[in-house]
Amino acid sequence: MHLRATALAIIATILVGCSDFPELDAAVTPAARQAGYPSLVPMDQLIAGAKEVQITEETVATLQGRVSGLKGRAARLRGPVIDGATRARMRAAIARHR
Repeated sequence: MHLRATALAIIATILVGCSDFPELDAAVTPAARQAGYPSLVPMDQLIAGAKEVQITEETVATLQGRVSGLKGRAARLRGPVIDGATRARMRAAIARHR
């Protein structure tokens, strides 16, 4: 039994070694490669900068518009993919080939 578990572990290790990994180097743009490291700033400075950003009525309206648009799109995607006439034609073809 112990030999079987060892053999399975060896086979699993070999199979993992054969898998392809995505090209991560291609995911980094040349501009990102040239960019310097971000500056470290004190936490107080970050908090002060965040307090300056305020959500305005315009921001709320814009976000509500985007939410409405996304909800509408989601509702349209929930519907049937195949219309009734096409579905009936497909079922008739399946029935003919049975």
